[in-house]
Amino acid sequence: MKTAILSFDVEEFDMPFEYGGKPSMEEQIATSETGLKRVLQILDKYDANATFYCTSVYALAQSASIRAISETHEVASHNYYHSSHQTEDLRNSKRVLEDITQKEVKGFRMPRMAPVSDADLLAAGYQYNASYNPTYLPGRYDYRHIPRTVFQQNGLIHVPASVSPKWRLPLFWIAFHNYPLSYFLYLCKKVAEADGYLHLYFHPWEFTDYTDLPNGAKYPFYLKRNNGRSMQERFNQLMAFLQREGFTFRTTSWLIEQPYLFPEQTLKNA
Repeated sequence: MKTAILSFDVEEFDMPFEYGGKPSMEEQIATSETGLKRVLQILDKYDANATFYCTSVYALAQSASIRAISETHEVASHNYYHSSHQTEDLRNSKRVLEDITQKEVKGFRMPRMAPVSDADLLAAGYQYNASYNPTYLPGRYDYRHIPRTVFQQNGLIHVPASVSPKWRLPLFWIAFHNYPLSYFLYLCKKVAEADGYLHLYFHPWEFTDYTDLPNGAKYPFYLKRNNGRSMQERFNQLMAFLQREGFTFRTTSWLIEQPYLFPEQTLKNA
């Protein structure tokens, strides 16, 4: 059986600040809210479950929406704030999300896949970390030493994002916007054949025309491609492909509860 783990980072849309933009907090929340509604419509169409990693800032602004999502999908933590971090944010974020959903929050993903301590996550009560994209992304990180598949370290389970088996080509959101769609789907198939599951991640704001918003941001070309309506169409094609290929849609928590082997490892350069 092939499994597709789809995940979405639900956050205040602060990316414009990296490129000279100055959106208000209301605009940041509204952009993600618009995209989130579109994501949920597509998932409903394919009867697909997913995991939503949510910041506390967004969850507190849209608590009714996050509570409704938790009825069908998994809600996990994307930290308290998207652009800053203190150790106490880990515990506080988990508490906020659990208060809103009235469900246990098991997972965590650090914004921008930044490093986070295993010990700090365990102390805050998390069972798994989905903060590794085990590839090289210039200017961001080099995680080529990280195992490609689920592993355990220091008692914490790690669920890396999927990369291709041989060359570790990333299948994250920027790749989805820029690879030819047929090639992206080919890589998805190869990853599933090698690993038994596929783990992808996106953001709701990708499903909006965010590059057209009048906030002064000047985005590089690779962030302008296939957003908004084009993203919705491409994502529909991805979902249809996964359905045809016989994938079952599951949450990240489902994955870590399966009888996979989680070898204890000490990562170099971790």
